[in-house]
Amino acid sequence: MRQARGPDGISATALKQSRSCAGREANCLNWVTILTKLAAAGVLSLCTAAPALAGSVTQPGETVGLNAGAPLPPGWYAINTVDWGCRNTNPQHTCTGLTIPVVAWSTPWTFWGARFQLLAAWPAVEAGVIRDPGLGLPGTYFVGMYNPAVFGQLAWDLGYGWGFSYLLGAYFDYHSPVAWSDTSINQRFALSYTANDWALTANVIWGIHTESVTDRPQLSPCPVPVSLTFPVNGCNPNFINVDLTAGRSFGKWQVAWVGFGSWDLNEPVLGYQKQSQFAMGGLLGYDFGPVILQGYLTSDVYEKNYGGKDVRGWARVILPLNVAGAPFGPSAPAKMVRGSR
Repeated sequence: MRQARGPDGISATALKQSRSCAGREANCLNWVTILTKLAAAGVLSLCTAAPALAGSVTQPGETVGLNAGAPLPPGWYAINTVDWGCRNTNPQHTCTGLTIPVVAWSTPWTFWGARFQLLAAWPAVEAGVIRDPGLGLPGTYFVGMYNPAVFGQLAWDLGYGWGFSYLLGAYFDYHSPVAWSDTSINQRFALSYTANDWALTANVIWGIHTESVTDRPQLSPCPVPVSLTFPVNGCNPNFINVDLTAGRSFGKWQVAWVGFGSWDLNEPVLGYQKQSQFAMGGLLGYDFGPVILQGYLTSDVYEKNYGGKDVRGWARVILPLNVAGAPFGPSAPAKMVRGSR
């Protein structure tokens, strides 16, 4: 039977991780409104790295609390998401920590009525197995850089508080014990509603590996040997993630319910057991002006083939850079008029 995978599902023989990444936010009348939207509605979604939940290269749950479907005002953004948690894979615990720095550029260009946005990220990951001292076995610890990622995105303001975005990009092959052993294509489809102080978002993330089986196990070793030439191969399943947010803002505060699920879509080799899971929790955010902070806590309510449930804490920092009206950007225009629909 295949042991649990992923930074929060690694075992003595298997380690796995993932990330996520994307960026967006709704256009507003002034910078105060923009910052409130970012903090209170989670408008900025820059996703990149994290523990592999259900074989996902994009970390399940890394875009919750963010209005992934809404376009960002033109300019540059910096964001860092940090999370740490453990999975109770008895008689041992699997713990992972990640830092996910992302840079996003909301360009001045539009195509087919959509804002064109670019994102790049290169996260770092640590993962370890904490064993019961009574077993007399040492723990296992890995640390390194994850697969670097680059994305392009089109985000439409549909009016009446609705936004939709499509993201296309890739995580690139990287030699590291905490990275995947191939390049994978990443697509995302997000729908957001941000009117009347509400923040409702569903973000569907679809990952496709360019190589299902490789000659390097790295963080995703196959459960059985595939060839005599390479007795330990890497197995890379395609995946679907769904990140969900239902929140409301109260002035500069944001409170939200968040949930996420992930599912392996295929079996790279015979004997590979597909993983799936669903987690939920609560989020609290605050707009400090030049900086926006969010924090949330999640816990698995269902898991299959992970060997235990994961409990995880998250923190996010959002820093708008040269956006019009931002603390480090040019002055906002005196008046912005949006047509009625």
